[in-house]
Amino acid sequence: MEFPHPISDIAYSTYQSRIEKEVKSHEIPRHIAVIMDGNRRYAREVLKTDDTNKGHEKGKEKLREVLDWCIDLDVKYLTAYAFSMENFSRDDTEVSYLMEILTAALREFADDARVHKYKVAIRVIGDTDLLPDYVRDAIDYAYEKTKGYSDYHLNLAIAYGGRQDITAAMRCIAQKVLDGELRVEDIDESVISGCVSTSGLPDPDLVLRTSGEIRISNFLLWQMAYSELYFTDIYWPGFRYIDLLRAIRTYQQRQRRFGN
Repeated sequence: MEFPHPISDIAYSTYQSRIEKEVKSHEIPRHIAVIMDGNRRYAREVLKTDDTNKGHEKGKEKLREVLDWCIDLDVKYLTAYAFSMENFSRDDTEVSYLMEILTAALREFADDARVHKYKVAIRVIGDTDLLPDYVRDAIDYAYEKTKGYSDYHLNLAIAYGGRQDITAAMRCIAQKVLDGELRVEDIDESVISGCVSTSGLPDPDLVLRTSGEIRISNFLLWQMAYSELYFTDIYWPGFRYIDLLRAIRTYQQRQRRFGN
């Protein structure tokens, strides 16, 4: 039996409100990291188009929504996997479009009144030397416009790979040893954490991936050692507020022992 839309909408809203109240009554994760996956499949299967760029555009809009939700829930740090090192192997036309959409997103976020109202610092992690000049200009623009903020943080992983991040950290540490700034016996976890691209940021409490894939795809390999992982089969552009609430509720229901 199917209910009329007004009835089903009321039931859905009531259910969402109940979960929201439950989530807000418990500890909210300080840092959520997101593997935004499924834009192309969303375009083909939901939008019914072969133009996968339409899916990427919807994905950009969704990130804006998710940032709003995180602010409303008082999640202090949101880190989004926007473009991986492996993504460079995609078709040149798609890569070029992704570079353009990332540029637009950075400038839009930097100029957004809500970003400034809630003092959201925007930061990019990854090997930015691999990016076109116009993308690096947008990165600098977003950083400069928000560098004085610290209430909330939006981190975009662009040209990022977890193995590459650790490799770069090892080079940094090796150079410090060669320069006499660091003794080999003093190398510990804190030294490595200080050399990876997320230096100064807390490790993610919750890492969630959309689209149904159950893998971490070279994302924050050092940083997610004790993160809670959550996978959902929803494509990123179709990700809803209730899906975020469910992910956080699952996080809250787990006992975090950190190996103890």
